[in-house]
Amino acid sequence: MLVNMKTLLADAEKGNYAVGSFSVANMEMVLGVIKAAEELNAPIILQIAEVRLKQSPLEVIGPLMVAAAKNAKVPVAVHFDHGKTIEKISQALEIGFTSVMFDGSHLDLDENIRQTNIVIQKAKPYGAAVEAEIGCVGGSEDGSEDIAINCTKPEDAVKFENETGVDALAIAIGNAHGNYKSTPKLRFDILEEVERITKTPLVLHGGTGITPDDFVRCSKTGIKKINIATATFDRVEATVRAAYQNGEIGGYYDLQGAEVEGAYQNAKTHILIFGTDNKA
Repeated sequence: MLVNMKTLLADAEKGNYAVGSFSVANMEMVLGVIKAAEELNAPIILQIAEVRLKQSPLEVIGPLMVAAAKNAKVPVAVHFDHGKTIEKISQALEIGFTSVMFDGSHLDLDENIRQTNIVIQKAKPYGAAVEAEIGCVGGSEDGSEDIAINCTKPEDAVKFENETGVDALAIAIGNAHGNYKSTPKLRFDILEEVERITKTPLVLHGGTGITPDDFVRCSKTGIKKINIATATFDRVEATVRAAYQNGEIGGYYDLQGAEVEGAYQNAKTHILIFGTDNKA
């Protein structure tokens, strides 16, 4: 069933777990992620980032994601990730996304607050949740830029919360998009301080490559939404490659099945780590 992200995050706060937010690029990935969620009786979030729309146009993939969520046997929120333009954020809301993110992390704090509030007003008539980001998560969502990590200042999180009332807040604690060159060293001191002085559900971007122990620690320390993108794409590609090497692809539908399987296995792995199984 299609639900609002606010509901999922409120339940995660009560249950002390984190909800997986899985980036998808085609129907096969959507089917694989939902298959894992239904099998494990887990609430999930399906998401796509604005930078990915050149490969997966929003007017095509968006209605597919919403339809899949509506028909799922478990609660599914549909989220527009790393929204950069009001135009695309508005389009996602029109399509029926139940959550949108405005990424103003590249702006100074006051301008980020100002523009986030514009997005919050746009989302209100749709009843959609809004996520924002402060501090700078390393790397870029599509891997095209090598952006340095700039950790969130806890006092900025308080100001942002007070002046926006945003529904979810992504913070930078040493995490980065894409594949890490070495195991990331997360700043749990910053996370603990932000959790202590704010009430907003926190979001961890750049989840690929973080250890299971660190995921669990994050989920118990204010992080209620964890984004998984690169791991999904990598697992789908690896599953398809292995299927070819093992002579398991005899035609298009075998290829399609391998893509679904890769997305399913990846989502299943992360749902179990995040502790979201049997929380639907």
